[in-house]
Amino acid sequence: MLWLAACCLSQAQTLTNLTHQAPDGAQLTFQLTDGTVLAQGYNDSDWWKLTPDINGSYVNGTWTQVASLPAGYSPEAFASATLADGRVLIEGGEYNFGQFVLTSLGAVYDPAANTWTALTPPTGWEYIGDSPSTILFNGDFLIGRKLDMEMAELDPATMVWTAMSSSGKSDWFAEEGWTLMPDGTVLTADVLNNPNSERYILSEQQWISDGSTIANLQGPPEVGCLQYGGGQYCPPGEIGPAILRPDKSVFATGATHTGASSAHTSVYHPGASPTDPGTWTPGPDYPNGDQSGDNFAVLLTDGKVLVQGNSGQLYEFDGTNLTPTLQGGNNSLMVLPTGQVLVGGTAVYTANGGPLQIWAPLVSYFPSSVTRGQSYVILGRQFNGLSQAASFGDEYQTATNYPLVQITNIATGHVFYAKTHNHFPMGVNTGPVPTSTHVDIPAGMETGPSKAVVIANGIPSNIVNITVN
Repeated sequence: MLWLAACCLSQAQTLTNLTHQAPDGAQLTFQLTDGTVLAQGYNDSDWWKLTPDINGSYVNGTWTQVASLPAGYSPEAFASATLADGRVLIEGGEYNFGQFVLTSLGAVYDPAANTWTALTPPTGWEYIGDSPSTILFNGDFLIGRKLDMEMAELDPATMVWTAMSSSGKSDWFAEEGWTLMPDGTVLTADVLNNPNSERYILSEQQWISDGSTIANLQGPPEVGCLQYGGGQYCPPGEIGPAILRPDKSVFATGATHTGASSAHTSVYHPGASPTDPGTWTPGPDYPNGDQSGDNFAVLLTDGKVLVQGNSGQLYEFDGTNLTPTLQGGNNSLMVLPTGQVLVGGTAVYTANGGPLQIWAPLVSYFPSSVTRGQSYVILGRQFNGLSQAASFGDEYQTATNYPLVQITNIATGHVFYAKTHNHFPMGVNTGPVPTSTHVDIPAGMETGPSKAVVIANGIPSNIVNITVN
């Protein structure tokens, strides 16, 4: 009976093709705060926007082309983030116009103006490439330089970089990924110095050792040493994505290493305080010789991790088992406001479970009457979700730990998204900590009695009844 239940459950997931395919594919997607999705096409410099239909369906959504990147910048494999003010930032790139250069170019997209603006790199950073990065609790953007242990923090309000100490770091940042923890620290599993793990204490600007991952997550280099403008880069290997789960553990995945038939995984459990080391427990191996070095993973609304194997096979990790589900190809993954997962510009993955109520955002204040074209501040708890909910082996950070506001007109059932911006904080799994965001009511939406919810990582809040004037 137990086998039968597991069998049938694994068949309940669905993969539904989009009615309208992305015109140039979608190698990477970002959730914009107005409910639309920004996607990078496979020509690298071209960008597209997916807008859900009037019923809130992304499957039946439509694509429109938006502004292209500034001249001279056409990157692959870069650091990135959706900022708290609603803009999207990309920095660096392993490739530019298809050439291995470890570029330090960057740009910021403003959805309101539909423009990309060039981003000046930190002082002295001539080469950035595919570097690890994250948005911090305070909304600042933190990045580590791939070729060494230099770090810098960007204040999005002033667009000024500040050099940060990386004291205590045991190896360089090449090929490593970062996971933001509920206590505001940043966890990484080392690639060069595997199987060591480390955590960055922001208040002390210091890295501390977090012990061995026990299971080796590092795969050997796929290529030899590479030449770039600053010299020679010798890759230390690859590693898979790492995702924070609702119980505050982290599921970290790996690539197949020398002498192993399958890639390993490991589960991290944090210590009692930010400065206390956590513990690692080996997780299940990938079946059939699969691995996930340099691939995508997301947190599903039921608390499972959806991770993509290099074979294109999708797996769900439930805390114990790593179960194959459907074939998704080698596409980007991103959690939608519907709780579904956008698989590239091709399809939508629907899992079979739903969230626990305690995981949902809680709205404590939302104006009962709002006017189209006006902006309001709403208050509550857990607007930032339980996790960044997205990860790649190192670059391509597409976290969605910020609130979206969905408004449904009661008379028509039509769905609208009100742009959110200036959320605070940008942490994860913050529990009782007060959270807030600004909400811009769409000028063209329908009026009358409506239902509003705040959505974080695909999980909706309590319903608030409002009137749209």
